[in-house]
Amino acid sequence: MASVARSLARLASQAAPRTSPIRTATTTNTRRVLTRQTFQTSSRRGYASGPGGGSSRTPYILGALGLAGAGGAYFYYNNGSLTQAKEGSSGETRGAFTPNKDDYQKVYNSIARRLEEKDDYDDGSYGPILVRLAWHCSGTYDQLTNTGGSNGATMRFAPEGDHGANAGLKAARDFLEPVKQQFPWITYSDLWTLAGVCAIQEMQGPTIPWRPGRTDKDVGMCTPDGRLPDGAKEQSHLRAIFGRMGFDDREIVALSGAHALGRCHTDRSGFDGPWSFSPTVMSNDYFRLLLGEKWVFRKWDGPKQYQDVATKSLMMLPTDMALIKDKEFKKHVERYAKDDQAFFNEFQDVVVKLFELGVPFQSKPEDRMTLRPLESE
Repeated sequence: MASVARSLARLASQAAPRTSPIRTATTTNTRRVLTRQTFQTSSRRGYASGPGGGSSRTPYILGALGLAGAGGAYFYYNNGSLTQAKEGSSGETRGAFTPNKDDYQKVYNSIARRLEEKDDYDDGSYGPILVRLAWHCSGTYDQLTNTGGSNGATMRFAPEGDHGANAGLKAARDFLEPVKQQFPWITYSDLWTLAGVCAIQEMQGPTIPWRPGRTDKDVGMCTPDGRLPDGAKEQSHLRAIFGRMGFDDREIVALSGAHALGRCHTDRSGFDGPWSFSPTVMSNDYFRLLLGEKWVFRKWDGPKQYQDVATKSLMMLPTDMALIKDKEFKKHVERYAKDDQAFFNEFQDVVVKLFELGVPFQSKPEDRMTLRPLESE
């Protein structure tokens, strides 16, 4: 169902001229209708968007011990991750529980089912904001100081959660809290990145290999403000922000392709609108639209942003337009616009890299697991 919906949506967008009202209506309506229809059937597939010390182990150990009497189990830390040991009816320990791939598949499935059930956010899904949560918790990494990144989940705390770039992400964290309660052994750091993997795959994006091993840190490990991209800036800013994490031009453009998903909000970033006609389906449309549409400054009281001339319903940020103003960036935009499989392949690699920045894994890269989309379960 997912591949059929995406294929039909793409055909609809390409069937009429780019500036044609028919194209606009067909693209928007077909994609949204197909996505919503498949989302609400048995496979339901369409989505859209919208806190230098040690780890904070003590509160979680105490919380886990509080569950022991009611649940017949206790939890302890083993090699930096929470492990559960089950007890028998007489209180004897029956054996330690170390999560394996099947256990993480259950967590994935729980997130995916919530995405199906909770379709009252933005264009019909929490999917894009889960990608944004995983992106922003990972994108704080600084390779010079080896600080930040997904290891720690420090956005749980106000100093980092209140950064302007993280505005609105409480909705994503709250969305995942029932999953954390269902699987208390998983760290927030692993949960948030796994949720990003789940959202990308459930929104018909590429398979993203993933591995656990992140630990949660305390408030003392919050990163300073200013480490995430500012949409109002241009190419020099992009290279400075992404270069700090260790990304090159090609990887910067590939990561930018996530703007096919979701939308901006005036009460968060100040910007307004979606980047694509199907903000709940992962595709190369972001690149096709950047090159194929005519973009002008939007006349409004908000910050500087662009809108498409044909429909006035899409937007691009100055950082988006920088990708076609800069010749080194533009060659990758053109390549991805022509070849969605090339984009998916390279997006897969760079997302894996992003989600693992700064994580002191005890596992090896070959230990990464591929978790199945819900429709294949």
